[in-house]
Amino acid sequence: MARLLEVEDLKTQIKLHSSTVYAVDGVSFEVDAGETLGIVGESGCGKTIAALSIMRLLPRGGVVTGGEIRLQDRDLVKLPDSELRKVRGNEIGMIFQDPMTSLNPTMTIGKQIAEAILIHRDVSKAKAMDRAAEVLDLVGLPHPRERLRAYPHQLSGGLRQRVMIAMALACDPKLLIADEPTTALDVTIQEQILNLLERLKRELGMGIILITHDMGVIAGRADRVVVMYAGRKLETAETVELFTKVRHPYTEALLASIPQLDQDKTHELYSIPGLPPDLRSPPLACRFAPRCAFATDRCRTEDPPLGGEDPRHPYACFYPRNSSVAEMGELSSGLIAQAEKNKALRATFGKELELMNLSAVTEVAAPAAQSNGAPEFILEFKDVTKEFPVTAGAVLRRKIGAVHAVTEVSLGVRPGETFGLVGESGCGKTTLGRLGVALEEPTGGQVVFNGTDLGAVKGASFRELRRDLQLMFQDPYSSLDPRMRVREIISEPLDIAHRGSAQERLDTVKRLLDEVGLAYDAIDRYPHEFSGGQRQRLGLARALAPNPKVIVADEPVSALDVSIRSQILNLMKRIQASYGLTYVMISHDLSVVRYLADHVGVMYLGRLVEIGPANDIYEQPAHPYTAGLLEAIPVPKPDVARAKDRKVAVRGELPSPVFPPSGCRFRTRCPLAQDKCAELVPPLRKFGDGHLAACHFPLQRPLEDPAGVRDEAAPEPVSPAPAE
Repeated sequence: MARLLEVEDLKTQIKLHSSTVYAVDGVSFEVDAGETLGIVGESGCGKTIAALSIMRLLPRGGVVTGGEIRLQDRDLVKLPDSELRKVRGNEIGMIFQDPMTSLNPTMTIGKQIAEAILIHRDVSKAKAMDRAAEVLDLVGLPHPRERLRAYPHQLSGGLRQRVMIAMALACDPKLLIADEPTTALDVTIQEQILNLLERLKRELGMGIILITHDMGVIAGRADRVVVMYAGRKLETAETVELFTKVRHPYTEALLASIPQLDQDKTHELYSIPGLPPDLRSPPLACRFAPRCAFATDRCRTEDPPLGGEDPRHPYACFYPRNSSVAEMGELSSGLIAQAEKNKALRATFGKELELMNLSAVTEVAAPAAQSNGAPEFILEFKDVTKEFPVTAGAVLRRKIGAVHAVTEVSLGVRPGETFGLVGESGCGKTTLGRLGVALEEPTGGQVVFNGTDLGAVKGASFRELRRDLQLMFQDPYSSLDPRMRVREIISEPLDIAHRGSAQERLDTVKRLLDEVGLAYDAIDRYPHEFSGGQRQRLGLARALAPNPKVIVADEPVSALDVSIRSQILNLMKRIQASYGLTYVMISHDLSVVRYLADHVGVMYLGRLVEIGPANDIYEQPAHPYTAGLLEAIPVPKPDVARAKDRKVAVRGELPSPVFPPSGCRFRTRCPLAQDKCAELVPPLRKFGDGHLAACHFPLQRPLEDPAGVRDEAAPEPVSPAPAE
């Protein structure tokens, strides 16, 4: 393969008013035509800045101060702006992380794609629009000609991401840079997007730079991997080599932080202590040493060079590891044990290590036993339906339809347990969670808390009952008041309820900060002064302030790095054991739900399609939708990931909740659908103790079905791919 891109000793700085951020410091890599290079690392490690340096699309103050970037022997660093504009968007395309903020909300999809074509090609507007429709069809967008007139807000997240890919491909680039292209997407849509990129790479012969913090995506999609930390490259190798022979402790720690489907739920996840260094004044020695479980005095005084015994697998470490992703469980326990022994690390982090609970493997308490006489379920949904009206007219606001967000859902959550609610975006999970904490009123049915129908309680009694039900929002930054300090944010529920004196409320705030692992000096800071993981801790502290019985956590770790995610999940488990809490965990990350949940409910387009104990759901799914979700989970093991059938079990996009399909709502995307599925809504049938699924042609035989009795037209049950 021809060498397409060569980056040599790249140095990029971002000059601020009073300081300089050394964002990329001496990074080298190359990409061949038809190859996918994965770049991994935590947020703030320089991955995106390195990619933006290639196109010289740096933020204000950003400048490439050293090194070379050669695209087929042309040094892009030395190219004048007029020449670089001919390369940018033409020979190099980029898929940005958030399509909603990258697409112009005032322009139609067609005009935005045609814009790049008109700049780089000598064609008419009509020809440019024809090409726009062509690339939309290439990326699998349904009805591409019609979509040319649509605006970004009219498309789902998966379709917007396809539009971003189409824009990047409009001029047939030689190199495609994909910056976290699937971070906020459901596993099914993520699988579709990654399959699409792989197909386009083969058909067009492009080189791809795939930037991500998901090691499962890297394992199945990248040919080679570069591991970055604090602006530097710490390790690089072919993907299979990297996963089977990990050399740098940082790479090892990233892999150990990933929750696995076979994770031992009685032990806490490993998480990397501390945070990456401030790149305004980077350390002169090993930059990972303050967080490394194996660091010595040498690591804190000397900077390890990039080297090693194999030139194809260089690493920057004085004390290299030799572990494999196959040893994941032992690896996590070994790192935790090593952190306990490492006195220097304990001296460095002290209290922080105790808060992260890295000093020992901790047994997690089981849910508290149900007391005699209390209801079986602390939170129960009885045939709950929620519809939102669709109106027309500026004045009369006539109702012309309804969004069927939740339809006839019945389930119960036991005290002290974690109930996982999974499904794609738009399936009604968040709406059901809001109904559970009384932020929405059901259109039909009942929401019962501790034996009391929430719809029948009014006034002061309702407000008092409502304090026992709290919600952790998906985006802590937008849910925390930016004008309030931490002390006001956490104490606000106590102030409103007039609980305790001012000093008692302040003591409660300090105690909660300690509980969630934040220092006392955080009490007078504003939300924007915290990292994403710290803001999630603030959201948990705020939810804990009224001393609730139930917390509904809506995607609490979806946007966090793997290590920060592990810290938050460990924290949630410890808080649950300490307070005797009941969680409803809403997530599209099935690995996270597997680690936390005792029971799982699967929702699709407003309906509950499967429910049962977590082990049954993950090991013997009965509904094809559940099996499709499990099959789409990225597995951080190259041999398993590459052996998976690339045919996605759940195809296409979610139908409109305004006009849901008749009968079984999943039938339009189901590989087993028959005529019966369009005519009848499937009832929930029993497949085990507490295991129910709503499917006419399930993957397992229902318990109440007599042996050998099946619909003659139904296909034989097929076993889903094994969950790794």
